[in-house]
This record gives sequence, C-alpha cells and structure tokens, in this order.
Amino acid sequence: MTAKHKKVQHALTDIEAALSSLGLWQTTAPSPDALASTQPFCIDTLTFPQWIQFIFLERMQYLCEVKAALPEQCGIAPMSEEYFRPLTHNGQALTQSLLYIDEILAGH
Repeated sequence: MTAKHKKVQHALTDIEAALSSLGLWQTTAPSPDALASTQPFCIDTLTFPQWIQFIFLERMQYLCEVKAALPEQCGIAPMSEEYFRPLTHNGQALTQSLLYIDEILAGH
C-alpha cells in the first residue's frame, strides 16, 4: 500500500469519527434505490452525511484495500461547508477531515 493510500485510510477514519461525534452515523443503510441515484452526491435521495457514509467512504475504502488508483481531485470540503452552514450542528471537524482528504488526493 502506498503512503498516499495510508494517508487516505487515516483520513477516512477521521471522517467516520466526525460523523459519529455529530450523531450522523447511521447503522441502517438507505434503500438500494436511494443509493443508485445518478445525481451528484445523490442529492435527490440522500443527505450529504448519508452520501459520505454510504457512497464516499465505502468507495474510497475499497480503492485503498485493492490498492487501486485514487482520484486526483475530490473537492468535497466546500460541499460540507454548504451543508452545515444553515444547521445547528458544528460540522467543522468533518469539514476539516474532508479538506484533508481533498489535499491528499490533489497531491498537496
């Protein structure tokens, strides 16, 4: 496993912990139909935290496990900022973890 894969896996653990600390970690997956959305971030069927948990984390973990090529950019931290802006949750830890993974993938 490359150093980049290891950094990504560490960041994924931080993202999971941030979702959990916010009370946004779910034990039950959304329906297969909800997960099959073709819209960006499954915006029509999932909340942003659900997308992170059930789409993003799972996909990135798989890429790390099989040592596959990682995306060269991600850019999901701004989406996190927008999602949490109107809410009472403080999503700062989650947004910072997402920013870190954005930076890793961009090669910074």
